[in-house]
Amino acid sequence: MPLALLALAVGAFGIGTTEFVMMGLLPDVADDLGISIPSAGHLVSAYAIGVVIGAPLLAAVTARMSRRKVLIGLMVLFVVGNMLSAFAPDHHSLLAARFLSGLPHGAFFGVGAVVATGLVPAERKARAVSMMFLGLTVANIAGVPAATLVGQNLGWRATFLGVSVIGLVAIASLALVLPRDDSHAPAAGLRGELAALKSLPVWLALGTTVAGFGALFSAYSYITPMLTDSAGYADSSVTLLLALFGVGATIGNLLGGRLADRSMRGTLFGGLVSLVAVLALFPVLMGTAWSAALAVVLLGMAAFVTSSPLLLMVMEKASSAPSLASSANQAAFNLANAGGAWIGGLTLAAGFGTTSPALAGAGLAVLGLGVAVVAYAVDRRRVTVRAGRVVAGGVPRPVETAARR
Repeated sequence: MPLALLALAVGAFGIGTTEFVMMGLLPDVADDLGISIPSAGHLVSAYAIGVVIGAPLLAAVTARMSRRKVLIGLMVLFVVGNMLSAFAPDHHSLLAARFLSGLPHGAFFGVGAVVATGLVPAERKARAVSMMFLGLTVANIAGVPAATLVGQNLGWRATFLGVSVIGLVAIASLALVLPRDDSHAPAAGLRGELAALKSLPVWLALGTTVAGFGALFSAYSYITPMLTDSAGYADSSVTLLLALFGVGATIGNLLGGRLADRSMRGTLFGGLVSLVAVLALFPVLMGTAWSAALAVVLLGMAAFVTSSPLLLMVMEKASSAPSLASSANQAAFNLANAGGAWIGGLTLAAGFGTTSPALAGAGLAVLGLGVAVVAYAVDRRRVTVRAGRVVAGGVPRPVETAARR
């Protein structure tokens, strides 16, 4: 694998750390700024909104620029956002800084995925994407716990200064090892980029992302009360258990990349079926301490097996605007984060029990599997229609490889 993939992973590590560390710092931020915990929780939402808005917008407006320059520029914006967060004088300033920090998130992964797949042969594209996402999953193992520890002992502002340093390292790495002859995106213009998203297969792939990862976040958003109330863990053990989720996500991400290079759609179907099974078994697995720890690892594995095939599928369906499409997939991921947490919360509010969000997640995973099946049927129909036209016209044309998968 090219060294440039490591530079992309460093950037992903910094982004993953700053995205998730705020959850562990909410009490410290609330005390320092004199606001309530629910008000501090808006800082998480501000980042997510920045991702949803910035992902397609920045990918579209930078479509004609060198992707190397775009990636470096996005990391510069990331560093600026985190530096402003570190020195924010009040709640509203911090909200704005968190929104700014979220803007480059989706576009970095979107453009980075296009660059990563261009660095390797076609049969290694999924593995290249999984190597970039390795930084995001490792952030949950090491970055977030370490950053939380720094914030609790040196103050939350020190955490964002530390993340800014990671961003500077990523900028230096990208500048040093990313190929300078990286090709520009097709000069289709903003209208042409947006037109690529009108395709039904693209929206079906994005819908699979929303439902599939919504299933994950329906359960993961409420994993702490499941571990403490159902499995009997002490509050002090939760951080270590969440690191186990990162271990599972890392294994699933690498496994998914390797399997997707052999069968993209088969890996997607297998991952979604596994996610349904794990979430459906959550009420049972949360009955004992050891099985609850196993459930956390399996949840990360089952969810992140699907990350590489989903991203590649979106990119292939919008081949004329792959950066915009893959960035839109990151926006869909964050919509899944918000929507899954909301749906899981509804089950708790209705009094269905501590593990009920996992069962709601199983239902969302079934929905995601259904959307994936519909997408497969649409592809098969298009291939059949195209083959019929070839026979009628007598002119042989290549059959779309992705549809066969």
